Amino acid sequence: MTLTAFWFIVIAVLWTGFLVLEGFDFGVGMLAGIVGRNKADRNKAGRDDTGRRVALATIGPVWDANEVWLIVAAAGMFAAFPSWYATMFSGFYPAFVLLLVALIGRGLSLEFRGKHDTARWHRSWDVALTGGSLIAPFLVGVTLGDLLHGVPIGADQEYAGNLTDLLSPYALFTGITVVALCLLHGAAFLALKTVGDVRERAVGLASRISPVVAGAVVAFAVWTQVSTGHGGAAAIPAAVTVTAVAAAGWLIRQGRDGAAFAATSLTMAAAVSSIFVNLYPRVMVSTLGSATDLTVTDTSSSSYSLRVMTVVAAVLFPVVLLYQGWTYHVFRRRISRADVVTPARRTQASATGPPAATGNSDSQQEAT
Repeated sequence: MTLTAFWFIVIAVLWTGFLVLEGFDFGVGMLAGIVGRNKADRNKAGRDDTGRRVALATIGPVWDANEVWLIVAAAGMFAAFPSWYATMFSGFYPAFVLLLVALIGRGLSLEFRGKHDTARWHRSWDVALTGGSLIAPFLVGVTLGDLLHGVPIGADQEYAGNLTDLLSPYALFTGITVVALCLLHGAAFLALKTVGDVRERAVGLASRISPVVAGAVVAFAVWTQVSTGHGGAAAIPAAVTVTAVAAAGWLIRQGRDGAAFAATSLTMAAAVSSIFVNLYPRVMVSTLGSATDLTVTDTSSSSYSLRVMTVVAAVLFPVVLLYQGWTYHVFRRRISRADVVTPARRTQASATGPPAATGNSDSQQEAT
């Protein structure tokens, strides 16, 4: 295997890892207001804030670390395939600016929502959270779809299109499919990480949407294989995607939370992998003809640069994986309503003395 092929695989793994890990964060952000509802625990605005806090507390300790995968994916493209990075990030500039706005708004919501206890304050940040959690995966899906479907690229390796060229039917459907997968992935994660009424609603919601998500995944897999014309090994990720999403729906209805979450993770990973498998050895397809396609050979850094990057990655990547794995291990337990510290309880506790132990971490409380 050449170094260029190796680094293409690394970039594919980073994009896949981002959507697998951040995908359930996006799903939780979109679903928090739905699975957190409870008529017995509503504030003056008629909203169940405690249930919403329970949902957000599940991703409180991990969401920011999961987003690092996107940063590393972009940095890896810049270092290993600078021409690919230049063409993609300049041509897709409007989409990436909107993606950054969505991620920033979502991050601010998770950090600041619990800083002030008024209905209007919560509502404003909830809109930012839901909108950012919806827009971000949609734009990532559109971007990945455009890589495979193709955009206008000239002989000078410059993007030769406009904004409408990014909105092909295949790219838009890829974005919709990624959003649907994030919803199912997030519901499965909530079922795994919560107890009580929040878990019950997450399971019920996942059961209802799983057939719709499965239909979108099947359509995406068929469209991808038909449009690329690649068979054989290239069809394996598509087959895994379809099988995994079907298994996820069945496991959710059986109440097997851990296995269901593993199945949704595999579905997301296989769906993203199918794009990169069908893309190689190209990194971007040109709609102006195969002669102007960008390939791993045309866009890669020097052999020396790739060798240095390989050594650095071999040292640091296992450390990052161990650290993130330890984070998930530490915050592995399920969360209940009793674990969530609301602003009112914080105020009362500060007035009466040290708060009682809730078993909740500072990171989880920050997310609430």
